[in-house]
Amino acid sequence: MTQQNKYVAYVSTYTMGDNHGLSIYNVDMENGRFSLKDRVEITNSSYLTISHNRKWLYSITDFGVEAYEILPDGGLRTINVASINGMRGHHLSTDYEDKYLFVAGWHDGKITVLRVNEDGSVGEITDEVFHRGLGSIAERNFRPHVSCVKMTRDNKYLCAADMGLDHTKVYRLDHKTGKLSLADVVRSEVESSPSHIKFSRDGEYLYIIHELKKIIDVYAYREENNLPFFEKIQTVPTVNNYHASGTAASALNLSEDFKYLVSSNAGDNSVVVYSIDEGTGLLTKLFCLPISGEYPKDAALFPDNRHLVSLNHESNTMTFFNVHLDKGLIVMNGKEIKVDQPNCVIFHRI
Repeated sequence: MTQQNKYVAYVSTYTMGDNHGLSIYNVDMENGRFSLKDRVEITNSSYLTISHNRKWLYSITDFGVEAYEILPDGGLRTINVASINGMRGHHLSTDYEDKYLFVAGWHDGKITVLRVNEDGSVGEITDEVFHRGLGSIAERNFRPHVSCVKMTRDNKYLCAADMGLDHTKVYRLDHKTGKLSLADVVRSEVESSPSHIKFSRDGEYLYIIHELKKIIDVYAYREENNLPFFEKIQTVPTVNNYHASGTAASALNLSEDFKYLVSSNAGDNSVVVYSIDEGTGLLTKLFCLPISGEYPKDAALFPDNRHLVSLNHESNTMTFFNVHLDKGLIVMNGKEIKVDQPNCVIFHRI
């Protein structure tokens, strides 16, 4: 295998008595397996993101956010830690120029915007936006819970999914000041809990997964007269008709070539893969199959689309599969790997 096709995988975990909340694995692309390369000390790394220039990795931590330089061999060097001036974050991402870092606050319903310095370090907070209001059933504590923050690919608007309020707020980003101003609201079904969002390769289609309704809504996105427009064009289930009770949709990941969308279902303990029509943005389900673990919090196709990994949060395992997309089939390809409370996996080419 040539050097340019080598990958590492970063896996974030909660830390219970062990402060190594981030593990780095060498990726065996031929056999679809991971082997441990290194472990990084960080507390309760709930989510990771890599900057669009592929130079830096950012992680949620109990103390705010932590920035790392990605070394040539895929190793990580700590740059700095920055406070988000609030309760611990849930999700984070950068804009497409890597000038700002956005943090979603599930616990306090807050979006935090921080400046990214030229060396990749996290700088000062430029804005803090609290979501307000109640969801459909106030006594069930359906308060604001910002679960995902993602820029549109034209780098104009920040989309913030709110599981408590059942909608995704769309903010215009001032690239000079780092301030957000509300531009639109994409409303989901009542008690659906939108949790993760992804955009198609060309940025013309938005995918929103809903934890409680176990559906993915597909929207066409465009801008007219300096305003964003989102038109719903499809809704697809993440589960089969015979799924287990008490099921919640979890992960949402695009394949490296943007041709497939992957999700997982906790309770049902399954993974679902869709093909994406690159012309229309519409999804076609290829399969929904069990992952041999409990609570698959994240699941992702390997960059070759021939293998898949599932991070099983409650059984403390990662399970690996050979994938046959043409046959709608996955086959477990070896023993599970033990990892305590895994949350998120990202592949990175070295």
